Amino acid sequence: DRQRLTAMESTQDLGDEVLVALCQQGQADCFEVLVRRYMEKAFHIAYNFTRNTETAKDLSQDAFLRAFANIKRFDGRSSFYTWFYRIVVNLCLDHARRSGRVMWESLDKSAGEAGGQRQLVDTQYQPDQQAIAGEATRRANATLESMPNKQRTAFLLRNHEGLPIADIAKVMKTTEGTVRVYLHRAVAALRHSLVEFV
Repeated sequence: DRQRLTAMESTQDLGDEVLVALCQQGQADCFEVLVRRYMEKAFHIAYNFTRNTETAKDLSQDAFLRAFANIKRFDGRSSFYTWFYRIVVNLCLDHARRSGRVMWESLDKSAGEAGGQRQLVDTQYQPDQQAIAGEATRRANATLESMPNKQRTAFLLRNHEGLPIADIAKVMKTTEGTVRVYLHRAVAALRHSLVEFV
């Protein structure tokens, strides 16, 4: 068991492509390293799409199972990271289609929760400002929900995951120019829906 532990420690430092090659040669242990490396990112993507912790856990686990099942098909034309992101995003989009709609909460729930305590202390805070902010958030969420999948995907990957446009293009199997068009349309739609709040 100590020998296995030492082997695992040495695989931690290997690059994704080397780990994938080892997996393709039958060393399934190497996939554990990839899971640990991308577990949090996979969960975040799924959570940004579903806004449900349990569903996000399920979808991210499904993504790893699917990646493991298809690891022999990975041909190295893109990075493992891009290939895996595509699997996660496709599972999220499939889930959204099956459930008939995407559940959206606040664009940044944690920021809203952190701000909640400050608001209690701030005597200048006006209740009508809270109502306006709540309505703006609802309007933005409704706009995101009604966007075509490709626009919403590009927007989420860029603004929630911080992916560069080049990586988004690889995940979505399209050109960087097309991603920019999707992002421009998504932002324009959001701006239009929030025009009275700005």
